[in-house]
Amino acid sequence: MTRAALVVGVGARRGVPPEELLALIRRTLDEAGPAAGDVAELATLDTRADEPGIVAAAARLGVPVRSYTAGALAGVPVPNPAEAPRRAVATGSVAEAAALVNAGELLVPKRKSASATCAVARRGKPGDTSASTNGAEPFTMAAMLPPTKHSESAGPDLRHHGDAEVRGLDLIDLAVNVRTDTPPDWLRRRIAASLGSLAAYPDGGPARAAVAGRHGLPDERVLLTAGAAEAFVLIARALPARRPVVVHPQFTEPEAALRAAGHEVGRVVLRPEDGFRLDPAAVPEDADLVVVGNPTNPTSVLHPAGVLERLARPGRTLVVDEAFMDAVPGEREALCDRQDVPGLVVLRSLTKTWGLAGLRIGYVLADPATVGLLKEAQPLWPVSSPALAAAEACMEPRALVEAADAADRFTVDRAHLLAGLAEFSEVQVVEPAAGPFVLLRLQRADEVRELLRSRGFAARRGDTFPGLGSEWLRLAVRDRVTTNRFLQALDLALQGLPRRAVG
Repeated sequence: MTRAALVVGVGARRGVPPEELLALIRRTLDEAGPAAGDVAELATLDTRADEPGIVAAAARLGVPVRSYTAGALAGVPVPNPAEAPRRAVATGSVAEAAALVNAGELLVPKRKSASATCAVARRGKPGDTSASTNGAEPFTMAAMLPPTKHSESAGPDLRHHGDAEVRGLDLIDLAVNVRTDTPPDWLRRRIAASLGSLAAYPDGGPARAAVAGRHGLPDERVLLTAGAAEAFVLIARALPARRPVVVHPQFTEPEAALRAAGHEVGRVVLRPEDGFRLDPAAVPEDADLVVVGNPTNPTSVLHPAGVLERLARPGRTLVVDEAFMDAVPGEREALCDRQDVPGLVVLRSLTKTWGLAGLRIGYVLADPATVGLLKEAQPLWPVSSPALAAAEACMEPRALVEAADAADRFTVDRAHLLAGLAEFSEVQVVEPAAGPFVLLRLQRADEVRELLRSRGFAARRGDTFPGLGSEWLRLAVRDRVTTNRFLQALDLALQGLPRRAVG
């Protein structure tokens, strides 16, 4: 006889401890009894779906997380409504509504702990796992967040970027991962020289050939774009995708672009206890577009090329964001010059190493058919003449030597930063780090960030990255003098944290 599928509905405050939530869930399931059925999924409000405590509890139970908008939950009658959640999210009980929205019978009504609520419902008839508000089953990977419609809230602000931390303020910038003292003088002169041809329409041919030559590829495998951000928009709009998946935590623009283009987006959320390492088996078999960063922003994890290759297969587009790969000595683990990996699309940016965020220049490397689809979605003359001049210059031998030297300096300066951070018992750093930035975890990081600002330093908040929370900060790697000043400021910030009342 097939056992019934159970839905565990959860409502939780921000920062709910995984142990507290898991204990509450288990107590509630005990009330349902062992004969009630097997847990199929954990359901909650979409703005809580990436809460670390919820993700961790689902992983311990070995089930996926399914999320619903406040509007969807508000339409579900609940037997035990309360005024506080109704005022906040328009439903009288997040736990009961989330359990019932896709189920037939409430087995255990709302139960409470200090920071969470929980309810259990039976989904449809015993053995019926087909019920779904969108006609699709949730992914089966425990740390996978289910598809979310583009019109729904995703929780974190996917459009928040590091420049917002420093714009218009006199702060030492550790929030943006652009190399300091760039662009170099020789590159400025090349860009300035292009201004004399502004009356003519841009000709991307020479720059395209320069990029192709730098990577040993034919010209038809190269598409120049107005930064990597435009490439994500083109991919979202032009490439067919029935079930796109983004590997998080990572740069949030790919998911934002996919949502804006009307896609439902699945998330594979990597876990800090695994060092944010990717297991290819975590990606659903039917995902036909997969996006992953390498090295990944913000974790600074460099995934082995062989691991990423295992994600490729006929019928799937594999998008690898290599925006920071030129900051890795020898560009080890790069896939940019590969032509034998099916469905591979590699993105590169000239923004970070060369300080060209305001000029907007990047490129896509893919098979000619994919390049053709993306090109059709571009407007005419998408890249300006100054940006084309910069791209061509940055492909020249002396530029490649300078970029390699910069990557070596990043390695030395990052080691100095990591050694300094190791002196703080309060700080946990994700290692090994391979990018020009590091990700660290500490309690009350939001307060520390504000204290650092008061001492002249801007750090990148982590809670806008799916899979992270308010206890995470990202720091750009800077020179030793700047790092020493920052470490002194961090020491004072940690000492300056106000004591919290006990009891």
